[in-house]
Amino acid sequence: MNLRSQLRKEVRQRRNALSVAQQHNAAITVTERLSNHVKIQQAKRIAIYLSNDGELSTKNFIEWCWQHHKHVYLPVVHPFSPGNLLFLNYQQETKLLNNIYGILEPQLDVTKVCPLEQLDIICTPLVAFDNSGARLGMGGGFYDRSLARWQKIKLYPLGLAHDCQQVEKVPIESWDIPLPEIITPNKNYRFM
Repeated sequence: MNLRSQLRKEVRQRRNALSVAQQHNAAITVTERLSNHVKIQQAKRIAIYLSNDGELSTKNFIEWCWQHHKHVYLPVVHPFSPGNLLFLNYQQETKLLNNIYGILEPQLDVTKVCPLEQLDIICTPLVAFDNSGARLGMGGGFYDRSLARWQKIKLYPLGLAHDCQQVEKVPIESWDIPLPEIITPNKNYRFM
């Protein structure tokens, strides 16, 4: 097993070992950090993911966004462009379906797609991160492709993670896109 796969396995086990209470407290704390973040307060369109596989829960933050009249967008696996994501408007009544990975996503409706250029913030999931802002995802490269032009289009990426997901060094590849900021329950890490 290569180093990246081994690291994914180890950190996912750590993340999944968190108790229900630890997960709940982490979600509340990160929601507070996000709601006080200047870029979040200024944003109108926020892309975020629905938590899966022990990821930090985004439910509380999504509800905060709705209460504060922010438009929320969820990733959808692109049906015609393999390895890419679309971001669809998400509201309380949005019908969700399992995608090919078993992750809930909105039912595809092209009238609800928001181009990356029109998003203000994209909150990304991750498996592991280090002190340089390197992010290790699940291995599909979906977010790396979505974030490839983030500086040119003024889209601000924010990684969300549990504290236990920090590692000494993420083994990076040429296609990996580092994040300018990662928020955990205990700290805001800024890298750029």
